[in-house]
Amino acid sequence: MAKKEKPAKPKKAPKAPKGPRKERFAQIREAYQITKKSDPAIGLWIAGTFVVSWILLAVPAALLFGHPVYIGFVTLPFAVLLATLVFSRRAEKSAYASIEGQMGAAASVLMAIRKGWTITPAVAVAKNQDMVHRAVSRKGVVLVGEGTNAVRNMMADERKKMERFLPGTPVVEVVVGDEADRVSLRKLQKHVRKLPKTISQVQLREIKARLKAVGGINIPIPKGPMPKGARMPKMR
Repeated sequence: MAKKEKPAKPKKAPKAPKGPRKERFAQIREAYQITKKSDPAIGLWIAGTFVVSWILLAVPAALLFGHPVYIGFVTLPFAVLLATLVFSRRAEKSAYASIEGQMGAAASVLMAIRKGWTITPAVAVAKNQDMVHRAVSRKGVVLVGEGTNAVRNMMADERKKMERFLPGTPVVEVVVGDEADRVSLRKLQKHVRKLPKTISQVQLREIKARLKAVGGINIPIPKGPMPKGARMPKMR
């Protein structure tokens, strides 16, 4: 009598890929390692913030409501959040410190803005490394200069070009630096984001179309972790 064949076992469904999660942890680990080079005490700051905040949150709540174990679990995420905020702030400070004074630092910061902006680095460059970058959004055309006071003349020339190419388009000038009449590198993103919207989406598309043939110069943009884990978009 022929033996009955055993039914084939159904194959297990493949596990969902964990790529994004692993990639995120890898980014955090890389940011930590880079930050630690310029801020050796970063580990102590994170651990200290976690422990102190957890104690300050859990102990009073446990004395007030009882159930210390339950309170400990409830307050744990808040302690983790506070420690994460401290790490983010110190990593941001370290990131800016690592690129300050380098050629193209302002362009690197501008290119970390995710949505709504088209950045063209180094539309004008001088021999002494003064340079002007162009940022286009619904705020209009923003010219960002970095370097010596001579960069203001370069920005004036670039403004004339924009007024010729794009008549009627608002042009804003921003000079990066620590002087009173400049915007510091650390406040550059916040400054340009706060500018009022002056053109419509239709006008913005038209401006981009006109500027499509007007490019910049390829320059070495400083590399390093940017604030809040922002990814660097491709140069346009």
